[in-house]
Amino acid sequence: MPHSPLASLPCRCWGLRPSQALRRSHPLSTQSAPCGSSLSRRNHEAKQKRQREKQMALEAGITPKGKAPAGSSKAWTPKEVVLYEVPTEPGEKKDVYRLLPPAYSPRYVEAAWYSWWVREGFFKPEYQTKLPQATGETFSMCIPPPNVTGSLHIGHALTVAIQDALVRWHRMRGDQVLWIPGSDHAGIATQAVVEKQLWKERGMRRHELSREKFLREVWKWKDEKGGEISEQLQALGASLDWDRECFTMDAGFSVAVTEAFVRLYEAGLLYRSQQLVNWSCTLRSAISDIEVESRPLPGHTELQLPGCPTPVSFGLLVSVAFPVDGEPDAEVVVGTTRPETLPGDVAVAVHPDDSRYTHLHGRQLRHPLTGQLLPLITDSTVQPHVGTGAVKVTPAHSPADAELGARHGLSPLSVIAEDGTMTSLCGDWLQGLHRFVAREKIMSALQERGLFRGLQNHPMVLPICSRSGDVIEYLLKSQWFVRCREMGNRAAQAVESGALELSPSFHQKNWQHWFSHIGDWCVSRQLWWGHRIPAYLVVEEHMKGDREDCWVVGRTETEARKIAAELTGRSEAELTLQRDPDVLDTWFSSALFPFAALGWPQETPDLARFYPLSLLETGSDLLLFWVGRMVMLGTQLTGQLPFTKVLLHSMVRDGQGRKMSKSLGNVLDPRDIISGVELQVLQEKLKDGNLDSTELAIAAAGQVSPQHLPLSASSWQLLGFLCSPGFCPCSCVGICHPSYPSGCRGRTSLMGSLSVGQMPCDLPCAPTGPWVSLSKGGAGIVGTPVEGWGRVKGSLCSCHPCAYSSSHSLPGGDVHLSVSEVLSSRHFCNKIWNALRFILNALGEGFVPQPAEELSPSSPTDAWILSRLAHTAQECERGFLARELPLITHALHHFWLHSLCDVYLEAVKPVLSHSPHPQGPPQVLFSCADVGLRLLAPLMPFLAEELWQRLPPRPGSNSAPSISVASYPTTHSLEHWRQPALEQHFSQVQEAVQALRALRATYQLTKARPRVLLQSSEPGELSLFKPFLEPLATLGHCGAVGLLPPGVVAPSGWAQAPLSNTIQVYMELQGLVDPQAHLVLLAARRRKLQKQLDGLMAWTPSRGEEETKRQQRLSSLQLELSKLDKAASHLRQLMDACPSPKEL
Repeated sequence: MPHSPLASLPCRCWGLRPSQALRRSHPLSTQSAPCGSSLSRRNHEAKQKRQREKQMALEAGITPKGKAPAGSSKAWTPKEVVLYEVPTEPGEKKDVYRLLPPAYSPRYVEAAWYSWWVREGFFKPEYQTKLPQATGETFSMCIPPPNVTGSLHIGHALTVAIQDALVRWHRMRGDQVLWIPGSDHAGIATQAVVEKQLWKERGMRRHELSREKFLREVWKWKDEKGGEISEQLQALGASLDWDRECFTMDAGFSVAVTEAFVRLYEAGLLYRSQQLVNWSCTLRSAISDIEVESRPLPGHTELQLPGCPTPVSFGLLVSVAFPVDGEPDAEVVVGTTRPETLPGDVAVAVHPDDSRYTHLHGRQLRHPLTGQLLPLITDSTVQPHVGTGAVKVTPAHSPADAELGARHGLSPLSVIAEDGTMTSLCGDWLQGLHRFVAREKIMSALQERGLFRGLQNHPMVLPICSRSGDVIEYLLKSQWFVRCREMGNRAAQAVESGALELSPSFHQKNWQHWFSHIGDWCVSRQLWWGHRIPAYLVVEEHMKGDREDCWVVGRTETEARKIAAELTGRSEAELTLQRDPDVLDTWFSSALFPFAALGWPQETPDLARFYPLSLLETGSDLLLFWVGRMVMLGTQLTGQLPFTKVLLHSMVRDGQGRKMSKSLGNVLDPRDIISGVELQVLQEKLKDGNLDSTELAIAAAGQVSPQHLPLSASSWQLLGFLCSPGFCPCSCVGICHPSYPSGCRGRTSLMGSLSVGQMPCDLPCAPTGPWVSLSKGGAGIVGTPVEGWGRVKGSLCSCHPCAYSSSHSLPGGDVHLSVSEVLSSRHFCNKIWNALRFILNALGEGFVPQPAEELSPSSPTDAWILSRLAHTAQECERGFLARELPLITHALHHFWLHSLCDVYLEAVKPVLSHSPHPQGPPQVLFSCADVGLRLLAPLMPFLAEELWQRLPPRPGSNSAPSISVASYPTTHSLEHWRQPALEQHFSQVQEAVQALRALRATYQLTKARPRVLLQSSEPGELSLFKPFLEPLATLGHCGAVGLLPPGVVAPSGWAQAPLSNTIQVYMELQGLVDPQAHLVLLAARRRKLQKQLDGLMAWTPSRGEEETKRQQRLSSLQLELSKLDKAASHLRQLMDACPSPKEL
């Protein structure tokens, strides 16, 4: 467009034709009816008629044509699915010589690539040593081994997405990368699944089979179902080295577990003892702390428990009188929430300084059930202000009482058996009864004896077995324990000294607290599936004459027999050994994963090359139970920390703050998210599983409930949702569906969809911390299309909170996900797809790319986009080095959408329309595509590969066969393109574009291309705009742009808007708008905004955060009203200057 001087821009009166010197691009679109024309009146009358018809239809209950019924959600129109149908054998390279489909289709894009990547060996560290950009450095990481019991859920997808992004970047960077796949045998969970299957299919319990036959059933189930996780990981594009896949029950891993047990025993860190353990009566096994759910109860609560036909009451404090021996009228009243443990009481304790009981020190009390004498003891740990100040002491069923009893030499009485029934020590009247049935019988007996003193609500925390739902019992069992104090001190010191880095750093406090209070770790489990403990009981032998059993530990029975012979002084042939039937805690074997997966205890090349691991990335819920134990055992057994950096991401929870669980119906297979699934299919999957009838009913209800339907999103999209800027690092990610119980149909983009500061939904925050919920204001995710893993993965990464610092967000604040933003942001992949189609078309046939170092921009706009590209590479490199994935996704999102698509491609279109084509822009377009796709590849590997393969290769370059192993752009390689000053100048151009677009919107100039003038009070300031006048006109949808010298009066009748304190922009309006008609529209708009302003002024928020939002909204409304008033004033001036029709 021509850039005319001021002299060619004479002031024109309203209604006159524009100057021939400034001919508009679309002269017909600039003509407008004069003031008060009949056309305006006809339009107004037609609009009123439509409104009357709409109102009449609503009153008659008729839906207007083309409108959705009131209250219904906006219907989703699925896009045409394009499939890749070229015959391609698995492992063969995809055909990239055909034209790209006209629209992005993830099923087309994600087809065929993964098997080719695997066959070519791109994911193997041996291949990476041959890359031209090889650095000689290593990067190793293991996937947190998921339980083999079933399928991955969206929480696993988050882990995979984050790890794969990091791994792919290191691989493209030139590092020798090893990412180890694996799965955990999941002792309790797997045994429970197979037991349920046996009962469901054959009506058999495992005890009806031999141990060997049952284990064959488990291995059969594993062989049939265990491959599902690998299939899911491949569908997620995880670039794992499958030749090194590891299962924690493999023969080699079993050797490592046995070796670890023996070495710890020989070091005095493993011992057998009778102690209190967490016991699940339903599972008949000890369980770990992580499998105990601490459920807070506000008071009286009834729970339905396994094995109990009726609900059981909890949260009640029972007051019981213990008569004082020898004083008929004296008693000590004790409160308890567990009356079923009364038969196990061996004493009553009070505080030594409690004056209420000073006179009873040294006295004895009568047991309220048995009448036996119990001592009244004093202990400073008793809290005199709680209850009556007197507590019953039950050492066999309470950890606190066990410590108190040990201090006072009290012998424990075990009154609850492994199956949850009462033992013979309770007497015939209770023996064999379920403990909660016995509770009611004990309460009746107390009332009959006149020793019941009341019942009241009592808030409490109830320990629940997360595997079975039963209440945990603390039972005295002879088990194997790991001494953790010494190893725990080393783990705490490693973090304190900086040798082990935890990120985010606020996890250090939990780490130090846990290890400073760590107790010994019970590693025995009463299961059949798992690593059997390599310990042997020497039958009829006792340790050195005492009554303790004689146990020996050995790698094999032969080794154990030899040790037993030396210990007892008897010949090996005389000895009878019985191996411990228990298996090891699953956490014991998984704690060995970083080095056992590399071949330990053998000195393998992999162990020497890749251990310690470079990084451990996992969920924050595993910090103590898995990460902490890996650090303890790794340091003890290998002499090195298993890794030096730990990256932790938040948990994924459902809308009620609960962890993902198939029995709750809140788990969704990532493949269903990617491909879409109907609710009916989800429920059929439940029926095909191993849930019992009660669990099945709960899970099915969970899938239908509006509050906890599983999330439907896509790969690249969902990834951005969980990792977008503004996400709190300590957050849990919650998933809830407001009102869409229709299943998941396709995919939805979540890239960049998180925002802070939205009005919260009405769901409460999870007890464990903040979480993300789907705002009820938007459309639902369930039932909306989602497209491709690439989108989900990118979305997850864009809100990855693990490396966030306090500068990005404040811990503790809720983050709400608006589904409407999710739907509006799904176009990211489509934008990239269409941009590449445009670029490939612009390059044309026979295009030969220049070497990047020789590329010289031919215009300031070309130089600007190359500088933005180099800046994006710098931000991506910074983000990967700091492992702050949101920085990367934000930089890529901004470059592709805003810099390239919204600005440069639009600005360059008129240039490319010239004939012949200029040489500069196509070279710049190629570099943007090549470098931009390589920057994108770690996050969106499928889409990046599909498009990058279609770019022409640079001549003479050693082009990589795949973008997976192409070099990642670095700051250094592109620094010759960086021009920060130019970017700063162009930002002012973009501000001018926004101002022009705002003026066009205010005056509703939809088709007209008005002339524009820029004026500055500072001499020389306008020179910044001179190189960009043509792109300014193109991007601002204007006609010619001119510069108005300082002090010169602007033409009358032109709209004005300030760009800064010194720069003004003027836009021609004469002949382009109807002032009279437009004033009516502005007045209606003003009334609407004024109503909103009045409502906000009258509202007094209760929270400071809401007040901040209110003030921001008030300022926004007041600014908008000011703009409208200014526009109305200008239109009235135009009306005053408008000549009469006769004069025209």
